Amino acid sequence: MITLQVLSSRGCGMADGTPTIYAWAGGRAGFERWLNEFYDLVEGDDLLGPLFAGHVTEEHRVHVVTWWCEVMGGPADYTEALGGYRHMLSKHRGLGITPDQRLRFVTLLSRAADLAGLPADPEFRAAIMGYAEWGTRLAVHNSGDATDVVQSAPVPRWGWGVAPPYQP
Repeated sequence: MITLQVLSSRGCGMADGTPTIYAWAGGRAGFERWLNEFYDLVEGDDLLGPLFAGHVTEEHRVHVVTWWCEVMGGPADYTEALGGYRHMLSKHRGLGITPDQRLRFVTLLSRAADLAGLPADPEFRAAIMGYAEWGTRLAVHNSGDATDVVQSAPVPRWGWGVAPPYQP
């Protein structure tokens, strides 16, 4: 089992008191449940499974959880310990991800969120799936033969967008 030292406890809330998406999801444990459900689905999928030779490694799962946690307002562990955006980019270059694979990826992420019991409120789901749409479209571009790929950037920090979480 691969372990990743947590480098920071940031990410519980924003300055205005609104919880981060990371906190709303239940922190790292919520993202671990979700992305493990997702990769279990990927391993059995005829379109995405072959990208991972039918098996998604434990290391890959841990690294992707760490990425999503940072993007959604959690600790900057991917940047500080795993190489940040440049490292993530290097993992996608040359993969040749197709539009059909991208759509299946997003669809399975949504299904896995249900299976993992992530919050079902529309604001949360819109936020995580908005990032999934944005990120997968960028991954398709970056995985092909494009010459205008951004080589260096900070890890994105995703927010609630136009609809923060509903709190009665």
